[in-house]
Amino acid sequence: MPLRGLSERGFSINELMLTVAVAGTLMTIAVPVMGNVSESVKLNGATREIERELQSARLKAVTSNRVLRVRLNCPAAGYYRTVEYLNTAADAATNRCVQTAYPFPAADTDLLTLPNYDGPMRMLPRGATVTSQVLQFHPDGTSYQVIANVVTPINPSVTVTVTRNAKSKAITINAAGKIQLQQ
Repeated sequence: MPLRGLSERGFSINELMLTVAVAGTLMTIAVPVMGNVSESVKLNGATREIERELQSARLKAVTSNRVLRVRLNCPAAGYYRTVEYLNTAADAATNRCVQTAYPFPAADTDLLTLPNYDGPMRMLPRGATVTSQVLQFHPDGTSYQVIANVVTPINPSVTVTVTRNAKSKAITINAAGKIQLQQ
């Protein structure tokens, strides 16, 4: 049974305009918040990428019984690569991260021809940067910092910082090879 005095036409123009104004105001408030969330997600993703590369290099060093290095910002800012330590002048060469000079996968399958465990060249998501570091992982799982091609013990830990749009996240690595994202 219909109520008396009420029209069956729908919403009035005033009700419709009020609804649109409220929705517009809420969207104006939400857009900057969503932008901040998006930036945070991209920074967290870049940090996890570097942390996973470090974890993977450590695990590969242990399983392959080889010394591996993770070179950050190699050959340019925002790039990184895991390379096998050769104990030759090639370890300090500027083209060590160039895939045409040291391809991935290795050019041959002969385990006696080095390097065999170089990884692919990877790039951080656009706008993310990382501190320049070279970290070395040994077959026993321990880690070292390489400074000017000199292997240096880590004492007590080394911090790798990933930055995107003036916000940063840190990854710490200790001498025992523990790699941890900092909150």
